[in-house]
Amino acid sequence: MTIRILIADDEALLRMAFSTVLEAQPDMAPVGEAADGAEAVRLAGELRPDVVLMDVRMPGTDGIEATRRVIRTSPQSRVLILTTFDLDEYAFAGLTAGASGFLLKNTRPEELLTAIRSVAAGNAVVSPRITRLLLERFRPHIPGGRNAGHDERLRRLTPREREVLVQVGHGLSNTEIAAALYLAEATVKSHLGRILQKLELRDRIQAVVFAYESRLIHPA
Repeated sequence: MTIRILIADDEALLRMAFSTVLEAQPDMAPVGEAADGAEAVRLAGELRPDVVLMDVRMPGTDGIEATRRVIRTSPQSRVLILTTFDLDEYAFAGLTAGASGFLLKNTRPEELLTAIRSVAAGNAVVSPRITRLLLERFRPHIPGGRNAGHDERLRRLTPREREVLVQVGHGLSNTEIAAALYLAEATVKSHLGRILQKLELRDRIQAVVFAYESRLIHPA
């Protein structure tokens, strides 16, 4: 299956460079280019791409707001945030807006291609530990009111699923969770799938964000 990709970046040379790399792949096809967030949202609705490569800093509607709108209006499209600095505050904002991961703009072409394929397959491209680092760095920005820790959606989970979600929130991989809870790795994967389904979350990253927002995990 060909992965259809929309490229959103305000720098024409970067759009051309990304497009050249993608066109050389037999399983990828760049279907459009956007120079700002508003155009990215519009084209995502029209073209229905599988993946949107979304720059953060664009004029007018920035990549964060554009990501939020794309996820809301074109839920079949997954967003891969492009950022300049590792652990940038924009990366955290992009993840909480619904992006499936983030990459540095200077990432190697082979890493970009692997990330696109992973996102298109429904996976996240940020490792659990990197996700945790993002959340730890920006925990002051994570909302939490008097009802924090009492999100009604938590009632949908079994006790074991809560245990798995806590471990996911702490940044453990499936292998590490299996060892910690004395489970088979395949069982952990099944639990995680049910957790995402019950909580109506897109991927592992959103599960980590939920664990913090609901205060199932308490930032230090």
